[in-house]
Amino acid sequence: MTTQLKNQVRIIGGQWKRRTLKFPTQSGLRPTPDRVRETLFNWLGQDLTGASCLDLFAGSGALGLEAASRHAARVVMVEMGREAVAALREHKTLLKADHVEIIAGDALRYVDSCREQFDLIFLDPPYAVNLLPELLGKIGALLKVDGLIYAECPQWPDLCGWEIIREGRAGQVQHALLRRTTGSSADA
Repeated sequence: MTTQLKNQVRIIGGQWKRRTLKFPTQSGLRPTPDRVRETLFNWLGQDLTGASCLDLFAGSGALGLEAASRHAARVVMVEMGREAVAALREHKTLLKADHVEIIAGDALRYVDSCREQFDLIFLDPPYAVNLLPELLGKIGALLKVDGLIYAECPQWPDLCGWEIIREGRAGQVQHALLRRTTGSSADA
């Protein structure tokens, strides 16, 4: 079992495997633990070559940078914490990750204004605000037809229009891969 060091995240696979990156102390910042990321990328098949990914609430960058390390063609990371954005930009430069775009701003505003579609969207919003229900109602327009959502939350909201295809639990956190249900209006 791997221990995650305070204010550090380790990339566990791909071209930057074993690279450790520091992130700032920020209230509510919870990097997805190594073992959960390992499970997620096992579900996804390890290699994301050619995929486009959106990491809303990027925080430490654990999910988006892991996807970029595994050859995603494009990774957009949205974060509004000033110190976290600065750290993400440093990581992008350090890793020479030209296929990563960092957007400093509010995730909900980004969702409302984005016209791009993605193969995979990471949703790990702050738990205290309970944004997952609202996001699941809006995010479908940003997802390609066969796209997937990875979400983390303390408790699942009503998943109207979405179905869980793989799920797990790590401590108090539930995590799952979601896809549209057949004939759903999740893409509104």
